[in-house]
Amino acid sequence: MRRFELPLLMTCCVLLLTACIAQQATIKPPKLRGSERIAPVYHLEDSAEVKRRVQVSDLQARAAQRYALGELDQTQELALKALKLDPSAVDALSLLAAVHSARGEAQAAGERYRRAAEIAPDRGDALNNYGAWLCANGHAAEALVWFDRALLAPGYATPAAALANAGGCALDSGQVERAQRDLGHALALEPTNAYALASMARLEFQHGRYLQARAFNQRRLAAAPADPSVLQLAVKIEDRLGDRVAASRYQQRLRAEFPQSVTSNSGEDPQ
Repeated sequence: MRRFELPLLMTCCVLLLTACIAQQATIKPPKLRGSERIAPVYHLEDSAEVKRRVQVSDLQARAAQRYALGELDQTQELALKALKLDPSAVDALSLLAAVHSARGEAQAAGERYRRAAEIAPDRGDALNNYGAWLCANGHAAEALVWFDRALLAPGYATPAAALANAGGCALDSGQVERAQRDLGHALALEPTNAYALASMARLEFQHGRYLQARAFNQRRLAAAPADPSVLQLAVKIEDRLGDRVAASRYQQRLRAEFPQSVTSNSGEDPQ
């Protein structure tokens, strides 16, 4: 699965924002009464703009928390409230896109991801998310352009995500040299990147390097919970290496953990 980046849970940051910027202080100098100094009087007032910004940040943080709990309706409600206050709230747009994706509403998700990327052209995560959506929906060439933009974004904190997505997308579109380059860079930055490991396993398998494919697939299984595609590839790798016992073990896992994924075409090579 391609790696989409969701907003962090920013509740603590919201509290700090409230404490640090929400109040504009008007301070009257201390008065003197004879030799006695009287304490100054502080009048603290929040501007309407600061109140709005804090409210938007709080709504986005709460929406992210709800999404992490799998509460899609609540996530949508909170994100829409944030967007009503600030139509350029990028994290709210990204969360709504994730909700649409979880519901199988691919077109609506793409529109949200595109809008977030347009609003925040310097946000690497937003650019990466739109690229991932494009690649997943059959637009590999355009997706690679957005991944490149993400990698050039100033201060992008998680470039391994965009590199892994770019490598997987290049592999899907037959650009093997770019796939190997980007996946290698992703793993140099983040050795446990699950999507990069799975993509490298596929690349090695497709080129008949089954021992290398096994090594990458085992690293993938150690890095994150299994999914059907990883276990299916493990079965195929062990079949090609002639280890029937290992292949049977992975097949049993596949049937036990993902019974709906076991189909008659599970022996085909991954594309």
